[in-house]
Amino acid sequence: MGTPLTTDGTGVLLLNLGTPDAPTAGAVRRYLREFLTDPRVIDLPRIPWRILLEGVILPFRAPLSARRYRSIWTERGSPLLVYSEDLRERLADRLAVNRGDQPIPVALGMRYGAPSIRQALRSLGALKRLLILPLYPQYSAATTASAFDGLAQSLTQNTRIPQICFLTDYHLEVGYLEAVSDSIRQGWQKDGAPDFLLFSFHGLPQKSVPHGDPYYHQCLATAKAVSARLALDPTRWSVSFQSRFGPAQWLSPYTLDRVVELARTGIRTLDVICPGFACDCLETLEEITVENAQAFHEAGGAVFRYLPALNAGPGQVDALAKLIERELATQPITPSPT
Repeated sequence: MGTPLTTDGTGVLLLNLGTPDAPTAGAVRRYLREFLTDPRVIDLPRIPWRILLEGVILPFRAPLSARRYRSIWTERGSPLLVYSEDLRERLADRLAVNRGDQPIPVALGMRYGAPSIRQALRSLGALKRLLILPLYPQYSAATTASAFDGLAQSLTQNTRIPQICFLTDYHLEVGYLEAVSDSIRQGWQKDGAPDFLLFSFHGLPQKSVPHGDPYYHQCLATAKAVSARLALDPTRWSVSFQSRFGPAQWLSPYTLDRVVELARTGIRTLDVICPGFACDCLETLEEITVENAQAFHEAGGAVFRYLPALNAGPGQVDALAKLIERELATQPITPSPT
């Protein structure tokens, strides 16, 4: 989760969504209960929603999701946790090299599941300054704001609150855009460029846009910036949204529909990248790589390739290290009375 306290009292906390402890129905049910009772995630009247959740959704969804998790589980555990922990470790190493005799401890906390945010804070010890980096390049209330809620709840037992710098997004940070663009180029150098590149982001209810959530527009901005770096013709790329839940209208076009449409209109080779996911997880390794690939092939497509998330690769480590160093440099520790 983390490393010992620095001499100047600064720590970094990486936050990610979370994952079940095991690919079993019981573990998935516990995880989904915590996730789906967050009002930032499901904005419905509490009592009717809890009845529906406990009586219908969890009994059906937990065993189904457990089977999907089993298909991607690794010897080290859940891919999301494995890649997030690898990223934490390599980021801590990079910051240690950059700062010499004053390395910065880096901890990892999950909004839902383990290691919890409270556990991660405990591993950092008493801090004067804390930089929080949610691993969500694009801001949304359902992810970034919920991470802030979890942080605030985890600090309620602290007598003294550290000086906090909370990074809300990095969707147009140059280092991040270059890392995504380089990962695409590397894939194309290895396997050749496809007929079409699809940027798939996690979906949100459509009502999030008029309610002021910037997520939709930040997703479009990221895809546009990356496609510009790749000098892509506008007819060779587009944006879609995956992982919708429930009957409400979500951000569109839906990735599954778009994949089928592309195959039916003659696209033979399709690459899909999910730049909203810092680390690979169920939504990329199973939903995209398996479900969407199958739909593309059944609709007449020939070659479907998923371009992996940045995970703990050097591009992401470099980008986040520079972002952290910059923010710490512009947020000096405020002296406090002894």
